[in-house]
Amino acid sequence: MGKIAFLFAGQGAQYPGMGQSLCQGSAAARSVFEAAETIRPGTQAQCFSGTAEELTVTANTQPCVFAVDLAAARALEEAGIHADGAAGFSLGEVAALTFAGSFADDAAGFSLVVARGRFMQAANEAHPGAMMAVLKMENKQVEEICEKFDHVWPVNYNCPGQLVVAGESAEIEPFGAAITAAGGRAKRLAVGGGFHSPLMHEASLAFEELLEKSDMKAPGISVYANYTAAPYAEPLRATLARQIENPVRWQQTIERMVADGFDTFVEVGPGKTLSGLVKRIAPRTQILRVEDMDMVTAAVQTLRG
Repeated sequence: MGKIAFLFAGQGAQYPGMGQSLCQGSAAARSVFEAAETIRPGTQAQCFSGTAEELTVTANTQPCVFAVDLAAARALEEAGIHADGAAGFSLGEVAALTFAGSFADDAAGFSLVVARGRFMQAANEAHPGAMMAVLKMENKQVEEICEKFDHVWPVNYNCPGQLVVAGESAEIEPFGAAITAAGGRAKRLAVGGGFHSPLMHEASLAFEELLEKSDMKAPGISVYANYTAAPYAEPLRATLARQIENPVRWQQTIERMVADGFDTFVEVGPGKTLSGLVKRIAPRTQILRVEDMDMVTAAVQTLRG
């Protein structure tokens, strides 16, 4: 077997009840939720019993998904499965860096993601935006249609045949109509803003300023950055902050990880979005998911053979 990578889920994967099984069945996962409660009381209740509407609000989504991501990774680690590297999709990158030891402890990483969610929520309130997935079209075609709009940009290069765009709310539906007319398929996403686009510039600046005051250090394992599709290197803080207003290069990231010897990917956190993308990008790799204790047990059995 080659190397194992943990992939940390991002915004949009959230659902009511997420993480409860992990908290009940793993002491390591429970410690993540306890750390979250010291920083942001009510996070655990929001994960376990919050409404779908409540969990769609960016300032709620980010801390909650972060907690479940990290809890799943800690539960796997507790069970004896160790990652050689990691990547996270958007906010999942903060969870990946926390897991890899870039911040003082889990609480420090959680504090950062709470602030990140707050900054991005404020940016969206100042510059309302939305996101839309485009399917069954080549990236170049989508990019050319984006250029016909003043405030729509390609932002998530997910996998072959799937590119997500972000833009001002008023332009997203006309953009979707243009995609349909060109023979593609457009699907609006359940997220609260035009993330990874110029609409998030103020959030990116605010987050970088906060990171400059942190004791962020190089991760203990290779963590691949959305911004560069390469392992983290200096400048660490700018790389993480700029991700907020720049495209997520997920396809390129997974391709680079495969080239670097990773052949097993374990999605940690809610949902199955990342597993589905990896299947499209690197179908010959082994792909597992962990979002509850049954999945922890299954992953351990598979990886220990």
